[in-house]
Amino acid sequence: MKLPYSMIRELVETSLSAEQVGDMLTMLGFELEGIEEVEGEPVLEIKVVANRGDGLSSLGLAREILAKDPESKPTELYNRLGSLSVTTNETGFSITIESDYCSRYAGQVYHNVQNGESPAWLQQRLRQANQRPISLLVDLTNYVMLEMGQPLHAFDLDKLMGPAIVVREARAGEKLTTLNEIEHSLRDGDLLICDAERPVALAGIMGGLETEVGPTTRNMFLESAHFSSDAIRPTRRALNISTEASYRFERSVDPLGVTRALARFAELYTSITGQSPSADIVEVVRSKPETRTLDLRLDRTRSLLGMDVSDAECETYLTKLGFTVSKNASGQTVTAPSWRQDIELEEDLIEEVGRVHGYDKIPALLPEGTSQGGGVFGLYRIIETAKKSMLRCGLDQMWSHSLRSESPLDFNPLRRIEVRNPHSPELRFLRSSLLAGLAEAALKNGGKNVHVFEIGKVFVKGDFEHDESPELAILVTGQLETPHFVQKDVPNADFWTVKGIIEELGHLVQDDVSFALPRLPDHRFHPTRQAGIMVDDGKLWVGTMGQIHPDVALQLGLPEQTFMAEVDLLVFFQNPDRPFTLTPLSRNPSVRRDIAVVFPTSLPYSDIEAKIRDRAGSVLEKVTLFDVYTGTGIEPGMQSLGIAMQLRKMNENMNDEEANAVRDAVVAGLAELGGRIR
Repeated sequence: MKLPYSMIRELVETSLSAEQVGDMLTMLGFELEGIEEVEGEPVLEIKVVANRGDGLSSLGLAREILAKDPESKPTELYNRLGSLSVTTNETGFSITIESDYCSRYAGQVYHNVQNGESPAWLQQRLRQANQRPISLLVDLTNYVMLEMGQPLHAFDLDKLMGPAIVVREARAGEKLTTLNEIEHSLRDGDLLICDAERPVALAGIMGGLETEVGPTTRNMFLESAHFSSDAIRPTRRALNISTEASYRFERSVDPLGVTRALARFAELYTSITGQSPSADIVEVVRSKPETRTLDLRLDRTRSLLGMDVSDAECETYLTKLGFTVSKNASGQTVTAPSWRQDIELEEDLIEEVGRVHGYDKIPALLPEGTSQGGGVFGLYRIIETAKKSMLRCGLDQMWSHSLRSESPLDFNPLRRIEVRNPHSPELRFLRSSLLAGLAEAALKNGGKNVHVFEIGKVFVKGDFEHDESPELAILVTGQLETPHFVQKDVPNADFWTVKGIIEELGHLVQDDVSFALPRLPDHRFHPTRQAGIMVDDGKLWVGTMGQIHPDVALQLGLPEQTFMAEVDLLVFFQNPDRPFTLTPLSRNPSVRRDIAVVFPTSLPYSDIEAKIRDRAGSVLEKVTLFDVYTGTGIEPGMQSLGIAMQLRKMNENMNDEEANAVRDAVVAGLAELGGRIR
């Protein structure tokens, strides 16, 4: 925005030069982009940010200067512009507002107007502001806009179809020729100013050619209104029109300045021509602006700004900017003025105090306090841990698309979430499982000797809303290693391979994992070769693992000896920031005791291991199941388990008597489960 320095001097008594005023405005957030001499006078070019439309006028900038500079004083004109009183009514001229995009509309009728050339001073001011003088009526609307920030528009009253104005949204197919002599095809929703029969202006952007004021104009209807930026911006972009009025409405215009601008126009028009308006201002209000009142905590203000600002200074700064301030128990209660619709948070008020007090006054101090250590935390730490665990187990990471088609590996066909407007049938659903993507990756890699995993979000339709959670999926099939001259017969991955991977994941986060028959059989897995994955002492079900169902394997083209697991990471780790417990290592040697115990095949091994750990106590370092035997000498329904116990004491050696005592305690405990030494 270009503004003659003289327009600021008319509102502010100051000894500051144009350069000093420009520097001050820059420190206040209104960047000075340059100063040039135009017709012997300095003109400031100011950059106004998008949320500070109140700065697009000499009145708005004067308000900033008066708040910042204690030696500057407001002039009589400044005080008058801020307190212009008007008389309004709703009779004499019909105004109808049919759109929520217009909160208020006002107008005033002038008869027998004079519309010759503007006075020399007025033309000069407009040229300095990079605007072209046209005629008195048009020039005055532009001048009031520069001075007060409120766009005005003059209609030739005799060219309007009756004494009526309707503010409404356009209907498809309507057309309007604007003042630049371009005909525009309007869209549904474009905001229009209409007379009793037709559109006569693009609201807040440009007037229509048919109702333009000109040398033959005798009677005028002067418009002043408040339009929402949500209506102005899309229309301006669609029609490729940019005007001074649209520039202001797209940012913000004071909704309570509508009638004051009409009063200022009348004041200037009367001083130039000696004529007065022919009637009172007619105003219709559809909605009133929201009044924002916030609590400002002064201690928080000083803490955020990092400098000492007194209570009285805070009140003074805000009051000079137009805010209403009163004291409360914790600080101040502040009500924003109508022209500051950008004020929404307490931090916005603190910013106002800071920029007026001066950011240059912030002391240069070293930072204080503590900061959190680097790395990832919470759920992201769990995800990172899971990824590293899988990589250490020799699996390769895969990434698949979150949009996909139906698959027999989907979690539940009834729980699929369908995309509203899919690009293609192959991208119709949000994935409900990661296993389908892993199966595709395995097939693309030959379907043999594949060991892959993926971590990503899955989406499931719940009873009342859609659920979204991060999951880990594993798929292994074929040989675990590449055969070589030392070991030519490399074993294939099996059920126990996946079980061991899940247990390793649990160990890394110190959350013991257990396995049990699933609550409900999972249709994707072999009915007798699947297990539910449990944590929190078996209280939480977090996933399923097992061999792929033969029918699913056949349908997808995967080997029947394909093993999979799917884990809900969000549930797996109920306490993602659980600290690790570090235990010192003993320098003393370990002692091993082996036992062979016969148990019913129906007894879960997890119960056996739990009993061993309970009876052995703290000296038990490791339990290993090294043999399972059925056959000669073992009755049907029974099995012999070979179990090794590694024992170690801290800071002293364990002798045979102590080791044997631990073994005997364990054997006695296993007898309680129905076990007998073989």
